[in-house]
Amino acid sequence: MKTIYYYQTFIGLDKLLSHTQDIDVITISSIHFDSSSNKKQMYLNDNLPNDIIFKKLWTQAELIHSQGVTIMLMIGGAGGAYQELFSDFNTYYSQLKELLDSKSFIDGINIDIEETVKIEDVKMFITKLKEDHPDIKISLAPIAESMTTDNPGMGGFSYKELYNSEVGVYIDWFNVQSYYSYTFETYDSIINNGYPPSKIVFGMESGQFKDNFNEAINEIKKIKNKYPDMAGVYDWEYFDAPPDKNEPNEWARLMKEIDR
Repeated sequence: MKTIYYYQTFIGLDKLLSHTQDIDVITISSIHFDSSSNKKQMYLNDNLPNDIIFKKLWTQAELIHSQGVTIMLMIGGAGGAYQELFSDFNTYYSQLKELLDSKSFIDGINIDIEETVKIEDVKMFITKLKEDHPDIKISLAPIAESMTTDNPGMGGFSYKELYNSEVGVYIDWFNVQSYYSYTFETYDSIINNGYPPSKIVFGMESGQFKDNFNEAINEIKKIKNKYPDMAGVYDWEYFDAPPDKNEPNEWARLMKEIDR
């Protein structure tokens, strides 16, 4: 069972370095594309990815990668990205490719689409990533309702249609945003809708479990009991991961204990 942290508030990964065996994936967040200044640029949050302020981030990411942890980049989220990306794909994609080529420790891309796009553009993007980086891991981040049903999600397309298309073989897993629906019943409904447990990572939001983290543990135990090959769990996000935001590294350790 994978343990995955989203990492956007860059407080440092020092505490994780002492027990990297408990962490499978760090997803650095998030990449956006912007043309508002009339200069089309790719940004990591509010700065260029190679800005000096990210020196520690990239140094620690490479170090933790050397200890067996997968490093992924999230693209999109609440701040958008994809309408800009697809408006001038060659310009923006070339910047992304340059970043991936220059930082070989980045293993994958997490595609979080929260704006309306065409499914054909999503397929094209996934195909291009795999053409240029055959070993790259690709995950998507639908909300739970987009997986328990086949209705269009926030991206305006059906994830079932995408998964059953020619690019479905390139999707390593789904990081399902199950915020405030973090229950066995939600996970069970996703599987009953035709997705294999080995493709479904169950995602929680830190704030939901500040005072009741045992409830999350118990739900994961129920899921693992029925679906021992569930893909994993993730938390948004590392800096305040439960049960103790002062020790966010403990979330991964406690989740991994379920597997032992």
